[in-house]
Amino acid sequence: MTRPESRLDAIRGNTPGQDHNARSIAALAANPACDRRAILDAAAIDKPRLMRRLRFDDRWGQSPFAIQRNQQFTDLVKANGAAHLLRLLRTLLDLPIEEAGYVNLEDAGGNEGHAARHGHTRRIIRQTAEGRGRATILDRPLLRLDVAGAQVYLEPDVIAFQLGGMFHIVAIKSFAIVDDQADTPKVSAAAREAAVYVHALRDLVGRDLVSHDVILVCPRDFTNEPTATTVDVRHQLVTLARQLSRLTRIDAILDRLPENLSLDLDALSPAQIEAAVAAIPARYAPQCLSACELSHLCRREAHDLGHLDALGRVVRDDLGGIESVQTALRVATPGEPVADDQAEIAERLRHVARLYDEAVA
Repeated sequence: MTRPESRLDAIRGNTPGQDHNARSIAALAANPACDRRAILDAAAIDKPRLMRRLRFDDRWGQSPFAIQRNQQFTDLVKANGAAHLLRLLRTLLDLPIEEAGYVNLEDAGGNEGHAARHGHTRRIIRQTAEGRGRATILDRPLLRLDVAGAQVYLEPDVIAFQLGGMFHIVAIKSFAIVDDQADTPKVSAAAREAAVYVHALRDLVGRDLVSHDVILVCPRDFTNEPTATTVDVRHQLVTLARQLSRLTRIDAILDRLPENLSLDLDALSPAQIEAAVAAIPARYAPQCLSACELSHLCRREAHDLGHLDALGRVVRDDLGGIESVQTALRVATPGEPVADDQAEIAERLRHVARLYDEAVA
């Protein structure tokens, strides 16, 4: 085990780790400057549980009803050797698929740990790729991805379909397609998440063997009848690759943190957990509220400390070099001394202040 991996295990303590999924990777990649999110993800910290220990309302994630509905629909699509899925694939891909092998990889490797499970998954997927004749459905493959220099395992909640040596990622979602139209934000989110799995599967079997067309399976209209469409995720793949390349390496972040940092949720008090989280720098923006479980904690912290981050990335970028609301107000006040590198910003702020005073006079 390498030193970063040992430190991450020590940070998590005896608390069971939480697997990554495509949603968590997409959220991390969308905010590459946030050390807090990067460390908690790399250490496999259960973020919803952490927030509950800090007495925040459990406002994150799907409702129990939505989770149950999604599971029922997924079970329907996979029933009888994924018969519904095969029917949809025949129509959608115009392929003469009469039957397909069905391999459930959820229990590959048994209880030997993620590394062993991933090894079994990798071997089965590569054997499947070499057996180019028969169509095969691979359910819940455990994939691995390099994120900021750390190897993370992706929670296997998709299907990989292989025919003729070419793989397609199949994403099953419970939001409806009504009159051949679906909710655009939900489709966009599904595309971003599916792109993570495409990226990880390409790392495993090669770029040319994994299609950029993801198969999205949803209920038709207001029924539970499955329907499918293809979603081109090339744009999402380019964006994901760029964002992952911008992430600070985990070992570099660890070097800046206290050596004895611990986030053992079973052993620490809420006050100790909050102090440990505060020791990891965050990069809050209002967009975090829709993407990160920690967002309400980071928002409160940003407001309490008067950080410009609380006002959004546009304001923060426009006032580059100024870190707090208090500093911005001081710079905007005529007659206050300012540093040379703040002179231009001070002039703009004072001009805006004059316009505001005239408007409210």
